[in-house]
Amino acid sequence: MIQRPIPITYQHRVVFTHGAFDSKNHTLCDLIAESSELGGASKVLVLLDSGVAAGNPGLAENIAQYCDVHSNVINLVSAPMKVEGGESCKNDWSLVEKIWQAIEYHKICRHSYVVAIGGGAFIDLAGFAAATAHRGIRFVRMPTTTLSQGDGGVGVKNGVNYFGKKNWVGTFSVPFAIVNDLDFLKSLPERACRDGIIEAIKVALIRDSDFYHFLEKNAESLGRLETKALEVAIRRSAENHIDHIATSGDPFEYGSARPLDFGHWVAHKLEQISNFEVSHGEAVAIGMAVDILYSVEIGLLDESTASDIVDLIQTVGFRLWSPFLDQSVDGNPVVLAGLEEFREHLGGKLTITLVPEIGKKVEVNEMDEKAIISAMDKLRKRDAALAEKGVANRL
Repeated sequence: MIQRPIPITYQHRVVFTHGAFDSKNHTLCDLIAESSELGGASKVLVLLDSGVAAGNPGLAENIAQYCDVHSNVINLVSAPMKVEGGESCKNDWSLVEKIWQAIEYHKICRHSYVVAIGGGAFIDLAGFAAATAHRGIRFVRMPTTTLSQGDGGVGVKNGVNYFGKKNWVGTFSVPFAIVNDLDFLKSLPERACRDGIIEAIKVALIRDSDFYHFLEKNAESLGRLETKALEVAIRRSAENHIDHIATSGDPFEYGSARPLDFGHWVAHKLEQISNFEVSHGEAVAIGMAVDILYSVEIGLLDESTASDIVDLIQTVGFRLWSPFLDQSVDGNPVVLAGLEEFREHLGGKLTITLVPEIGKKVEVNEMDEKAIISAMDKLRKRDAALAEKGVANRL
């Protein structure tokens, strides 16, 4: 047997800015210029989420103008290519082929760049297409939502849905760079803008108690989506997610543990049974609340801390229950099937992340279904009491 280690070092770069396509902003062109190996301008294909284009009139023209001003560095091969975004785009294999066709037509190579501007699902799609064309083209992510700027868009995963299963086809691929233009958050609908806050709470709970206390202190400001508090939350959420990916020792998820998926076993199933009427952020908020109260049921977390966490989730604007969770089979909540589906999604043995105290995590390999049902019942009653007072009304 011949055996040799192949050490590989990746640079995972995330840059925050405002007005990325203001001609005076050199963030994007400097990133490309620093890595140019061929001399002269590098070919760039820009993919633009059609929903983002609709919400930001003139964006495509601004991108073209920016590239024209910086034509010594950026050779924009065509007008920004608008592609359908939103969760449904990941179900349409023809969109992958459409991007491949553009890459082939414009002779985009491994020294060229694909820049994708859009929400998390769109970046997943575009990233998969870029990672598989020519075995990988330099890919620049420009996420446009709080959820993608603080969480999914700063990761290393790409994927599309297949066989009716989420992200069944995909790659792990470290992007060339991620450019978070915080100005995009101004055009988000309130519901979409709120979603990223819950992922900030999630990552704070499992690894950063100081950040958690910042979120707790600024909960009302975040609930009102005030710019200053929101931008700090998204920046620190992104930093924590990147730190986990870079330092966990498992960036490409060969193991069974997925701490960044805390609260997600319920969330994934809830999204599915609601046919995505419940947004990802709303589903994660409920999933986290279920797991927090479950931790009290099994004696892992004290009741006072759990109550404070659930209060924070509610204060920043999330409901604690969805009517879709009332669905049952043989007297048991349908959502319980999410445990096995989650195990299959992660591979290996079932591994669920729970929180024993703020800023800490623990992995468990089994869940007590009776304790889950008890936690869900308490959460339902808590949400009903809040709703009676007119407090919880956003879902």
